[in-house]
Amino acid sequence: MSLPSSTLTQLPLFPLQSVLFPGGALPLRIFEVRYLDMIGRCHKAGEPFGVVCLSEGSAERKRATSEGSGKPSGDGFAHEAFFPVGTLARITKFERPQPGLMMIGCVGTQRFRIQRSEQLKHGLWVADVELIADDSVVPVPDDLHFTREALQVLVRNIADSIEQSGEAGVQMPLLEPYRWNDCGWLANRWSELLPLAPALKQRFMALDSPVLRLELVADTLGQIGFKLPE
Repeated sequence: MSLPSSTLTQLPLFPLQSVLFPGGALPLRIFEVRYLDMIGRCHKAGEPFGVVCLSEGSAERKRATSEGSGKPSGDGFAHEAFFPVGTLARITKFERPQPGLMMIGCVGTQRFRIQRSEQLKHGLWVADVELIADDSVVPVPDDLHFTREALQVLVRNIADSIEQSGEAGVQMPLLEPYRWNDCGWLANRWSELLPLAPALKQRFMALDSPVLRLELVADTLGQIGFKLPE
């Protein structure tokens, strides 16, 4: 995989039915053959892989069947399609608890836009991608301060709940450092926590304007009737 300043070629992709945001945490349980080798190579080389949200298909490769027959059709596997904007994932934790199984932890880094993609014979997707510049750091406008205050309360409540549970190894869903006065960071964290459809999360993630992203999050909070915890 070559690494010019703004592009990556033959980037291995991991399609999921979820969205990875820059700065977000992603735990993965790897057992499919097409990903075991890919993740092992990425970890050994210290290179990222790309996470993309599926628009069609399943995160697990399934046999396709002809309608009504129950018999394999086409190339034998169900069709997969994904949105054109994804996020690079950097492996931060890597374990092999048993043969044929990997448990990894990742963090989202930089977004990218797919220029060309292809599926290899064994099912792995690779793509040539253009990297998208990181969000500019934009202070939270006064009329959106409530989104910051609400998330601060929510994070404190989650931390208190974890502490009271006494369960070992339970981690916060948000990675530090917390950047409370950064529109992009705040919008991304809300997008991860809110119970939104993957397609809507994808729409938020792909937006170039961090302020607009946070405004849409604020609108969503109003639509679901979210109230600031006491």
